[in-house]
Parts: sequence; structure tokens; C-alpha cells
Amino acid sequence: MFDYLVVGAGFAGSVLAERLATLHDASVLIIDKRNHIAGNAYDYYDDAGILVHKYGPHIFHTNSEKVFQYLSKFTTWRPYEHRVLTSVDGQLVPMPINANTLNKLYGLNLTCHEVEDYLAKVAEPRDQIRTSEDVVVNRVGRDLYQKFFRNYTRKQWDLDPSELDASVTARVPVRTTRDDRYFTDHFQAMPLHGYTRMFEKMLAHPNIKLMLNTDYAELKDEVQFRNLIFTGPVDEYFDYCYGKLPYRSLHFEHQTHDKPRYQEAAVVNYPNEHPYTRVTEFKYLTGQEHPKTSVVFEHPRAEGDPYYPIPQPQNSELYAKYKALAEALPHVHFVGRLGTYKYYNMDQVVAQALTLAEKLGIQRGSQQTSKVPVRSTIIVGIEEKTDTPKKDSEAA
Repeated sequence: MFDYLVVGAGFAGSVLAERLATLHDASVLIIDKRNHIAGNAYDYYDDAGILVHKYGPHIFHTNSEKVFQYLSKFTTWRPYEHRVLTSVDGQLVPMPINANTLNKLYGLNLTCHEVEDYLAKVAEPRDQIRTSEDVVVNRVGRDLYQKFFRNYTRKQWDLDPSELDASVTARVPVRTTRDDRYFTDHFQAMPLHGYTRMFEKMLAHPNIKLMLNTDYAELKDEVQFRNLIFTGPVDEYFDYCYGKLPYRSLHFEHQTHDKPRYQEAAVVNYPNEHPYTRVTEFKYLTGQEHPKTSVVFEHPRAEGDPYYPIPQPQNSELYAKYKALAEALPHVHFVGRLGTYKYYNMDQVVAQALTLAEKLGIQRGSQQTSKVPVRSTIIVGIEEKTDTPKKDSEAA
């Protein structure tokens, strides 16, 4: 008999498992259908001995001291400020768009004070901002929209920006300064020894038992538990009774090159050429010294592991049906990107899990010994008054 069965050993599940075991002395069984912990943040040393992220780059950044201090219990940090270049018109220019981007791209000499006036002249004001296209052309005009956003978005989502919710491109800022950092959060760093090592320490509590290569559907009738925390797809939990919630997926093409550097920045975006969207070189992220270098090419696709919930009104309506089912269940707690069908950055998932952990208490003696969950359903979201505001897009 476990107090909690946690499905998924990524950020949401692992943080909850650690907090419940540590704060409430709960017994926790955490399972994952993959053969490793850390979810999509999983990193490992490849055949060349280079630390790489299996599922694309994960760059940690947050404005939440609470989140940063919590994770600091399990890792030391390597200071790192992420920078991205974009291939446009045969040259590499900084992304997000800033004063340096405009000056290099158009051969201008704008000061930071002149950038806002320039953007105001090229902008196409929209009375209502409904779509991702509206967001961009309203701010920077048609030419920059075409060069940086339209084709990248079409590759990433297989949809035109005019078909996507405004939230997609609203995540990417436009700056009037020369600040070419991809994120501006107060805390920007990478786990010194990698994400997997951090997760290993997080799950080392004696009250936590871990099972990998384990599918919840095959285990649920074989183990007794009082409460269930589910971080997998909410539609999967309900056997897709209303149909599948749509996601975009990715294919990762890893390569190792016999030279110390492959490209000029950690990430280079390719909005207009090539079938892939971006190339990441991991040694920039990790600071590792090595005579060779490893990179990954990201190819968006429709089928595969679910990565990005597709933000369209009809999908929100479909999720609302599953949410209603979830709220009617006794004692199942849905959390994380897949459990709540929303794209969260890593720190937001940690904040979400910490919030849920604070709400949950083990009321020993009031629970009956049963493998049927008996606690009320909680679907945790990010509250409006959050201390982790997000304006910048996070790498994968």
C-alpha cells in the first residue's frame, strides 16, 4: 500500500514525489514508461563522451526565487545566459529581434531610442489581437513577420500563424535595446552536472520507490495506492473517450563532429531554409571542454511523443470536456503539461508541483486501505498572481 502512485518521472512527478516523501513522510511509488528519469530534460553522455540533451535543449531560467532555491537542494549551478542566432537573408542575426538585429539586417545605425519609432513606422496596427500573425505584424510589421516568424511557425506547427492562438508568438519578445539574451529572467543557469544527476538526487529519498519501463495501464490493477498523481496525457487517462487532444511532436537528429565548434551560437534557428527548425550545440550549454562537439537538428512532425499542445479554440473546448471528467473523480491529481494540456516552461511546472504539494496532506487514519484513490481531484494551473512571469519562449 502506497500513499501515492505518481505516474511520470519528469519535473512534475519527481518534484511531487520528493515533496510528499519529505514533507508528509508519505510512501510514494513513481513510475515511468520510459527507461530513464527526468522526462524530456533527460541528459546523458553520448558515445563521444559529450553531455547531450536527448529531447532537445532545455535551458533553465526563472524569476521565482522559491523555485530556484528548491532545485538548488539537488544541484549546484553553472551560470549561463542563452543566446540564439537566426539565419535570415544569408546572414546570422540575433533573436529575439532587438536593435542589433535591425541594424545588421537592414544596414541601419539605429540607437536604442530610435528603435521604437522605427518599429512604429513599419507596424501594421490591428484593432483586435486574436492570432499569432496579429501579434507580430501589429508589433514589427509585415517584412520582419515574413523573415522571422511565418515560415518558422508553419514548420513548427504545420499551421499558418493566422490559424494559431496569439499566445504562440506572444511568448517571443521584441526589444528596443541591444540586449541579445534569449531570456531576461533573474535566475539563469544550468545544472552543473546535468539534469539527470539533479533528478537522481531528488528521487533518492528512502520513502520513494521507482519503476521504469512501466506503463500505468498495465500496473494500476497490480499495486495498491491511496492517491494518484497523473502527469501523462489527460485524454489517455480517460481512454480518449472524447477523441485525442492534438499535439505537435519532434524528431531529433543527433550528430557528433570531429572539431571543437560547429556553429557560432548555442542555437541557430532556420525559419526559411531546410526542413528542420533549429540546430543546438550542447557544449555551449554545459561548458564542457572536448576536442569534438555534438549537435542536434530538430524536425517538427505530427506523429510521435507529445511535446506541444496545439493552441486553437477547438482544442481548448475538447480539453474542457476532459477537465470536467477529471474534476468529477475522487482523489486523482492531474499536473504538468500533459495533465493540464498547456505549454509550461520547466520552472512553471516546478512551481505548479510545489503548489500542489503544499495543498496535499496525508490524513493518516482517515483513509481506508484500498487501491482505489480516495482523495478529491485537483487540476493545478498557474495562478494569475505568479512570481514566474513568462514573456520569453523556452527552448523545447
